[in-house]
Amino acid sequence: MENKKNFNVTFYLLIIPVLLWLVILIVLPHIDLLISSFQVDSDAGGKIFSFEHYMAFFKNKIYWLTFVNTAAYAIGVTILAFIVTFPIAFYLTKVISKKYASFLVLLLLIPLWVGELVTVYGWMIILGDHGVVNQFLIYIGLIDKPLPLLYTNFSMTIGLLYMSMLFMVVPIMSTLESLDDSLIEAASDLGASKWTIFRKIIIPYSMPGITSGAIIVFMLVIGDYVAPDILGGKSSLWFTEQIYNEFLATFNWGEGAAFGFLLLFISSSIIWLTLKLSGQKLERVGS
Repeated sequence: MENKKNFNVTFYLLIIPVLLWLVILIVLPHIDLLISSFQVDSDAGGKIFSFEHYMAFFKNKIYWLTFVNTAAYAIGVTILAFIVTFPIAFYLTKVISKKYASFLVLLLLIPLWVGELVTVYGWMIILGDHGVVNQFLIYIGLIDKPLPLLYTNFSMTIGLLYMSMLFMVVPIMSTLESLDDSLIEAASDLGASKWTIFRKIIIPYSMPGITSGAIIVFMLVIGDYVAPDILGGKSSLWFTEQIYNEFLATFNWGEGAAFGFLLLFISSSIIWLTLKLSGQKLERVGS
């Protein structure tokens, strides 16, 4: 009985700070922003309830075109992340020994240690006119003058892909680790080709991990600000930059809040629609 009482005390001591953190720093500010998104100044000098800030998104062509561009690039980066990381995940779980796999997984975590801002500036050094890539291409004689790699959609995509790869490879690895190797061996013994094994066994089995990784990568990319702003430069159209401008450039907090909730709602709707079309269920994702 005393152990149970001690457990209850410990549980509440641990959960109360977390709940306070969630309520004070996340829930209450979001409720305040939600209220602000529906408030506009009236002629009498007060605030009135209105959908004006939300309608501005659909009335102004540049707003929804920017969102469509952002969503398209987020989907593209998610697909690229899967293409790049799936062979890595399969190699680390099914090919190389666990001794070396642990070390390689540790290397994958390095970008998280450094931080996004430092990583972005690292890519600026690599892709700049006097960066590693251009200098190497000039050295081997492929080009005579530096290629315009930086401050383009290409450099923005590379930066977003690099910073989101880890969030795709980890869920895929977690599902592939539970895949029984005897299934692959049995299919091979029965004459199945490598492509058939990949398409009929490996991909379907790892689909929960793929879906989980895709959701995480998509939400991280579509809500990113640093990489599009620095690597993409003025040529990139990114919706989070528009939200930033509404808040801090024009000080239109109501419209900025509305755009933020539209970003959350539409991106969540895209994920829901993708789950429906793929036949995946949210409760199975990552399991």
